Amino acid sequence: MFKRLLLVLASTTVLLTGVAHAADNADTSLVLLTENFPPYNMAKNGKNFAQDENINGIAVDIIREMFKRAEINYTLTLRFPWERIYKLALEKPGYGVFVMARLPDREKLFKWVGPIGPDDWIMLAKADSKITLESLDQARKYKIGAYKGDAIAETLTKQGLAPVLVLRDQDNAKKLVHGQIDLWATGDPAGRYLARLEGVSGLKTVLRFNSAELYLALNKDVPDDIVAKLQSALDQLRKEGVVDDIMARYL
Repeated sequence: MFKRLLLVLASTTVLLTGVAHAADNADTSLVLLTENFPPYNMAKNGKNFAQDENINGIAVDIIREMFKRAEINYTLTLRFPWERIYKLALEKPGYGVFVMARLPDREKLFKWVGPIGPDDWIMLAKADSKITLESLDQARKYKIGAYKGDAIAETLTKQGLAPVLVLRDQDNAKKLVHGQIDLWATGDPAGRYLARLEGVSGLKTVLRFNSAELYLALNKDVPDDIVAKLQSALDQLRKEGVVDDIMARYL
């Protein structure tokens, strides 16, 4: 009788623990931050601040479907500059930031969900430019524009290329056209999309120097089971072709 009572109590404890754990997940609400990085994430009004339904883009649509499938609550805010939202996600429990290149020096700083989409790194030049490159090292003699705080800019700086930095990547499109820089180090497809927003077309790729994947980066205090649920939801969306369908709407 006593052993049976212990078994019942143990079973009840496990059940209650499971229920409480499920309730905790249901009550979990992550604070998601992003930036203007078309076509992955962007404010519908083109400004540097927007919230929730006033934000769209490839990554935003994927994130919404992913959180819906995982049944996890969230708030979404687009802010500026990138360095600020990166720091918030790094330091504040329950925060996340997207989209971010998953680089070796960032690997242990966050918990990752993805990949959400590709972000090849390229050097763009004006259509009539005579510049030809076979390696990144050959770009050293040119004035290169890049986006402050971005992984591309950080990588170029570490390799001693000393890029000219701006606070908005799209500003490099006109700087390139006006001859203020010789090359624009940016992402593909993001760079071309940004250039079109600025009325700039006809830029040509003179070098493709890296292939990166973009992720949702979550603060390290976000529970592992939440991360696993989100990853599982994303994997299922990709398997069903939803991710491809979303990308096709923008590209």
